[in-house]
Amino acid sequence: MARLMFGLNQSLDGYIDHTSFAPEPAMFDYFVEDMKALSGSLYGRRMYEVMRYWDDDQPDWDEPRRAFARAWRKQPKWVVSRTLKEVGPNATLISEDIEAAVAEVKADVEGVMEVAGPELAASLFHTGLIDEYRIYLHPAVVGAGKPFFAATPPPLTLLAVDRIGEQAVRLRYVPA
Repeated sequence: MARLMFGLNQSLDGYIDHTSFAPEPAMFDYFVEDMKALSGSLYGRRMYEVMRYWDDDQPDWDEPRRAFARAWRKQPKWVVSRTLKEVGPNATLISEDIEAAVAEVKADVEGVMEVAGPELAASLFHTGLIDEYRIYLHPAVVGAGKPFFAATPPPLTLLAVDRIGEQAVRLRYVPA
């Protein structure tokens, strides 16, 4: 059975706007290795559309970005959407009975899977399906945008605090 982990980069004021700040090189290297180690990813529609950027090589990419793209393309993906009719390579669409479908995927996969997208995570908060929450806290204040927690999560217990690179901290929580 897989362990589901919800984790995203977050500003000091609680937002996940990927256009307002980016991980420094050490953190990006961490994400490359993390992506390689995942057994799969569960995406909401909007986050999946953002991540589709990695489907096509860009001429200005350095080796870490090419490595991330290779890892992302290789891993299985499940996309939760009621509006999409099809998804890209190595992806499966989930459009009905989301909780049951996610529970089935979790039961069928071994290792760690990420849950990507705050609305998707919010829909799963009180199902008991998410095993860990990871906040990658960056020293940025963006003032507005999409919050990390799109709804009130269950009570959480701090598991660990780890510095990654020179600027960011990873906060790991588990349901209390």
